[in-house]
Amino acid sequence: MNVAPVPSSVNVKDQVSAAEWQTRVDLAACYRLVALHGWDDLIFTHISAKVPGTEDFLINPFGLMFHEITASSLVKVDQAGNKLMDSPYEINPAGYTIHSAVHEVRHDVACVLHTHTASGVAVSAQKQGVLPISQQSLFVLSSLAFHAYEGVALNHEEKARLQTDLGDNNFLMLHNHGLLTCGGTIADTFLMMFTFQRACDIQVMAQTGGAELIAIEPQILAGAKAMIAGVTKSAQGMGGALAWPALLRKLDKQDPGYKL
Repeated sequence: MNVAPVPSSVNVKDQVSAAEWQTRVDLAACYRLVALHGWDDLIFTHISAKVPGTEDFLINPFGLMFHEITASSLVKVDQAGNKLMDSPYEINPAGYTIHSAVHEVRHDVACVLHTHTASGVAVSAQKQGVLPISQQSLFVLSSLAFHAYEGVALNHEEKARLQTDLGDNNFLMLHNHGLLTCGGTIADTFLMMFTFQRACDIQVMAQTGGAELIAIEPQILAGAKAMIAGVTKSAQGMGGALAWPALLRKLDKQDPGYKL
């Protein structure tokens, strides 16, 4: 089935505020960076971002690969999932359930990122979850929650349980399903997922070796939040603003079409 082309960047840019357009550009960049790092799952999984000053959010057009997504093609919806601008695309219904659940209750969150990577799903299927065996795991364990698998997220009654499980944490492991991060900026949310994914990659590789693993001492885990603040130079967030400009420079050289 052929789908009509999305509106041009000029048309969309003219219809939205400068703040929304910048959010669209950053979110499209995030999609392209996820694809660049190999964390995408064909057209499945999703990233959302709040439209500044509103309760509405932007999410991917269902049917596009992550490397195809542009600032103009992102779909704007309200909390009920209604499209607020013309688009030939619908949104992933499971994506709506998950993302609207977080945005509904976490007013400190500007972005939600969900993946189905092999290492992420592998660790999510392990009863012990993330093991304290790497420096990366410290960042994750400082704000990690878990949510039991209930099937494909199409049941809106699951939203309340997901909200309760997430609480005020920024990392969520969806058992048998994958990883989720949420943060105050798109940059922070991406950096959180980079760290989450790396922790899972390291864990799976370490387990494959078959040797006895060295756990990080509990007192070091207890001081993880203070260490994070020292590393990122920020009392809140992951310090994504430090890495984001460099990530965009890399993206601009390899895949600059996200700005359209």
